[in-house]
Amino acid sequence: MPGPGCRFIARVTTRGTAAARVTTRAMSSSNYLSGKHFFLDPFCERQWDDPSYKGGRIKHSKEEFTMRVNDHFATEGKLCDGYAPFCKHVFVPNFLGLPVQAVAVTDENRHLVQSGYVRRTPKELPVLSRWISESSLETVPVAKMLDVILYSREQIVLERVAQGDDEKEVEAELPRVKWGIISIKAQDESHEIPMQPITMMRNALGKEEGGSGVSLVREKYEESVAYWDGHVTIQS
Repeated sequence: MPGPGCRFIARVTTRGTAAARVTTRAMSSSNYLSGKHFFLDPFCERQWDDPSYKGGRIKHSKEEFTMRVNDHFATEGKLCDGYAPFCKHVFVPNFLGLPVQAVAVTDENRHLVQSGYVRRTPKELPVLSRWISESSLETVPVAKMLDVILYSREQIVLERVAQGDDEKEVEAELPRVKWGIISIKAQDESHEIPMQPITMMRNALGKEEGGSGVSLVREKYEESVAYWDGHVTIQS
């Protein structure tokens, strides 16, 4: 049964051939990868293509990933609510073999924690982050789950337009699918872990600065601080 915050969707009984399950490329000028339920947003492609991405690079093909997530949803039929109506999650067993992307801060690893200002894209403001380098840890276990984070097509359009893209061009490019995959997190939990406090602040800055425009909620912020005060991300 779905966990807290999950909405159960009717099971799809007919899956068809591989070609029917997911088109290898959406019919658009940007050649988006798309399936029946989700498309792969370019923001997420940095996890494959950006050599400076530190959160765990993905080696499986984008085509295979998109197909398998769409197939998993067709079988399991679960969308979990995110921090706003336009945000959802799908939790998938970790078929990518990615290591966990965060660990608890302990007396044994506290001295390994680093900090610095990091920007995710050239259009965004850099924000203060902290991490432990994967190379400084003896072992990093493989995660049990993938948290596949989704934004609605409408929200993706709004954010891109706010950062200067032409609305008509964006509308023409995006596949006619309701949800776009914007991030993939490898973790042991089969539920959403708290968003980092600095991410909440970035969102509150507005779409023009790379956020979602969702106002900061003090209670949620305090919950986030309580979690991330004792945890730190791992960077490759």
